Amino acid sequence: MPARYVNIDRQTPMLLPVDLREWVAEDDLAHFVLEAVEKVELSRFVCNERGSGSEQYPPRMMLALLIYCYSQGIFGSRRIEVATYQHLSVRYVAANTHPDHDTICTFRRRNFTAVAECFVRVLELAREIGLLRVGTVSVDGTRLAANASKHRNISYQRAGELVELLKADVAELLARAESADGEPQPKEGLPEELARREKLREKLEAARAQIEERVRQKAQSEQAAYEAKVQARAERHGRHKGVAPQPPKQEPQGDELINLTDADSRLMCRSQTEAFVQSYNAQAAVCAEGSQLILAARVSQCAADRHELEPTLEAIPAEAGTPNRVLVDSGYLNGPAWERVSQRGVEVYGAVRAQASMEHRRYEFRDPEQRSERPFDPKDPQLVAMKEKLETPEGRAIYGRRKCSVEPVFGIIKQTLGFRQFLLRGVEKVGGEWQLVALSYNCKRLDRLRRRSAGGDDPPRRTERTSSSGLPRRPVCGEGAKGSSTRGSRHRSRRSLARRCLSRRCSTSRVRLGSVFFRFLWLPSLAALPMPDRLSR
Repeated sequence: MPARYVNIDRQTPMLLPVDLREWVAEDDLAHFVLEAVEKVELSRFVCNERGSGSEQYPPRMMLALLIYCYSQGIFGSRRIEVATYQHLSVRYVAANTHPDHDTICTFRRRNFTAVAECFVRVLELAREIGLLRVGTVSVDGTRLAANASKHRNISYQRAGELVELLKADVAELLARAESADGEPQPKEGLPEELARREKLREKLEAARAQIEERVRQKAQSEQAAYEAKVQARAERHGRHKGVAPQPPKQEPQGDELINLTDADSRLMCRSQTEAFVQSYNAQAAVCAEGSQLILAARVSQCAADRHELEPTLEAIPAEAGTPNRVLVDSGYLNGPAWERVSQRGVEVYGAVRAQASMEHRRYEFRDPEQRSERPFDPKDPQLVAMKEKLETPEGRAIYGRRKCSVEPVFGIIKQTLGFRQFLLRGVEKVGGEWQLVALSYNCKRLDRLRRRSAGGDDPPRRTERTSSSGLPRRPVCGEGAKGSSTRGSRHRSRRSLARRCLSRRCSTSRVRLGSVFFRFLWLPSLAALPMPDRLSR
């Protein structure tokens, strides 16, 4: 018996226009994203309200396009533009329009306020349908690479040396030009290498000015703490009052670094065994009651998490609810900060030492001297009380929810979505992009939770009998499709193709077919009849 194959015909055009709604699955995330962006007010978007120029794309459609593409691991504006042609669901979200990459990038850069508004609306929607209950919250941070190279870092001292060197080189080039021509050259007519040196000198001088401003702001923020320490030392009685506190530094040190590509990024390393990378510290507060929704997303320039607990909790919108318990790891070890958070009515469960140091493996592969984790016995009464609280069965059970709430969120964002590096530069734009990533994750997560609560199953996994779209996959060559009929051989003519189009259960297709039949078949035949017959017809 000869092999049988499915008939493939790429030359025959479709009889009726394509309806994208028939090609996008009912449980596709695109439907939920379009529903969520409709709750954002138009006043939140930055648009051309004057009406001049070409027609602009609807802002809600552009926001939905960004959210859906980020949820599918498509981040670059050029890749999003290509997806509007090649990706079926993206084409449906964009309503078969194709914004260019410059329009997409400009919209993303200007409308972070709308992203924040949509982030809050999604959390409100989760509360309305009963899928979000804010009680216990897990707070953690992860280092994401910046859109800059660490080799573009320069110290304050080295920048000053290069500025003086560039000034000398520019003066030498000008002297050569004057001796060659006999008259001074205007700046517009300088050689290309001279203009390049001038540009580099201006960039280095701006970098030194930014370092000076950074040190000045840091000194102003530390002035209040310094005055409090001085006053506390003065109130002590006796001769031994301790070491006098040092005033904050007003002038930058020579080893202060700045990146010439992204001045707001910092050199960070994840652990002692990994290299330094130009990064940002992306903070997130995740619901630990089972929903795993991100309640707050912010970006910090500090590599350590010691002072990030309070700002992250304050970033949780009031519409989402108020947490009564927070779980943090040993990176947030800060007794005064924990005390201030507890005074607000939020109970803190924080590790006072690394998790690896608390685990005693009988068959440890490494030598005890090679382990970087060292046991830590706190002396502060507050930390001792925290350690004893976590050693109780109830404390271990509550703190155990931290690793299964916030850690999977970072894993999904980095591994499943593939987001490991920011595309924008500057701490404000990077913070907006991180909130866009969190919004895309929340939409994907909430859509999955809503379908589960409604009794629907998760989309089928891609197995040997299932395609990526969730539909049964046809057998390929060599699989031997059992029970397959010869229907493919009976649909090779155009007449059979038209018959299949007519038999589709779609009201829109029937209406379009009726209009085509009335226009091209009924009207010509009616025009060929005499006038009395026309009236009777």
